[in-house]
Amino acid sequence: MKAVELIFSGDPNVIQVTLLSLRVSGLATLIGGALGIPIGAFVALRTFRGKTFVISVINTLMGLPPVLVGLVYYILLSSTGPLGFLRLLYTPEAMILAQLTMVLPIAAGVTISSVSTIDPRLREVAVSLGAGPLQEAAILLWEARLGLLTALVVGFGAAISEVGAIMIVGGNLLGYTRALTTAIVLLTNQGEFVEAIALGIILLALAFLVNAILTLLQMRSRSSLFAQTYTRQSQLKW
Repeated sequence: MKAVELIFSGDPNVIQVTLLSLRVSGLATLIGGALGIPIGAFVALRTFRGKTFVISVINTLMGLPPVLVGLVYYILLSSTGPLGFLRLLYTPEAMILAQLTMVLPIAAGVTISSVSTIDPRLREVAVSLGAGPLQEAAILLWEARLGLLTALVVGFGAAISEVGAIMIVGGNLLGYTRALTTAIVLLTNQGEFVEAIALGIILLALAFLVNAILTLLQMRSRSSLFAQTYTRQSQLKW
């Protein structure tokens, strides 16, 4: 009961960590999708030497340990590291970089899987109608749009629930780099279980809300696709 009261109390610290989590995870997901989806589409649609190896690397990176990601970025961004001059360590930007590194291979891997399952006859039809490489890719990506939405859903879920990497590169600084997950860890270690549960409920609610919105988009896209298929079949019968 106290946890629920804290959620609706308008506590500034709760609002701050919630907004930071949304900003960091949201940007990481958008950037990861913008980079990962084209990479995945290219790998899926093109035949080249070493393609199997590239897909294996992407699939391996989908399971990157968060603490390893955090450690690598800490070494790179520390004052003695090669990127120390950027002064990004213990900033929200460093947290975005860490989550982006985890989201990008997920977006690419799911895209590869989705595009690879498209009926190859669709590609042949597009080429026969004179579609160029970009038009062909656009047609195939549109057909795989449900899978692309899934890539964003999975990527956001991985980002917003991540704790190890952002704690290492963000430092869990109150009012600056403290996110929902890192705050939950800190409060649990301090024995503040009510506050930790409250933040956990908020975390679950955010994940549910974003997934519900994207699932609704998936359902609409699936209904539209079914209607288009039914219309085509009806026209063919006539």
